[in-house]
Amino acid sequence: MAGKALDTVRELYEGGSDTAHRFRYGILLFDVVTILFVIATSFTEHGRAVAIMDMMFGVVILADFAARLIIERNRLRFFINPHTWADLASIVSFLAPLAGEGLGFLRVVRTLRFLRTYHLLARLRGDVPFFRRYQDEFTAALNLIVFVFVMTGLVYATQHLQNPQIANYADALYFTVTALTTTGFGDITLQGSLGRLISVLVMIFGVTLFLRLAQVLFRPAKVRQACHRCGLSLHDRDAIHCKHCGAHIHIQTEGET
Repeated sequence: MAGKALDTVRELYEGGSDTAHRFRYGILLFDVVTILFVIATSFTEHGRAVAIMDMMFGVVILADFAARLIIERNRLRFFINPHTWADLASIVSFLAPLAGEGLGFLRVVRTLRFLRTYHLLARLRGDVPFFRRYQDEFTAALNLIVFVFVMTGLVYATQHLQNPQIANYADALYFTVTALTTTGFGDITLQGSLGRLISVLVMIFGVTLFLRLAQVLFRPAKVRQACHRCGLSLHDRDAIHCKHCGAHIHIQTEGET
């Protein structure tokens, strides 16, 4: 009986059936709802109702984590994966008694659920040809989005109790975007040495990711054109021969260099 149940769980998480695909997309939909819940509750008082919903989300995330752990064949690889630690942090943040603000700093780790969106991109790449064709663009955009929301969560968690300018998640998001784009209106500033350090991180790493996205969108360093002989898919924009096997390749171009 236990072996049959294990096979069923493994099929849902790793199988290729329609049921398995629907199940995995359901999990991903739950992740999206989780993030929306985190953002929405930043505008409200964290009372008993929010605490109960916290626990409900935490139980579901814990069940998902336990199922993936049970079916994992390589436990060591599982536990050294950054996504695993992000999930563990999320579980702690939801199951901790956050109705009071004593553990409010844990709310920042909830935004780490955005790391699960990389699994979404991988599945969409396998299921939808459109995502497979533009996977570089989607990956660059996803990197930027994950960074923005993780840093926004960090700004909110570290500033909303001591900085009257950061009253909710929207204020934190506004600051993160203005710092990332180097607009710097100056109407919201982070307080303390930690706040200044966060500002520096947003500007340095955020601008780098933003420029990377712009490069991929408007002038990619590589183009995707599968070689008919060896299958190499990434080539220089002006390539005539495959650098792996030397075969002629026919890259559609408008003559740009």
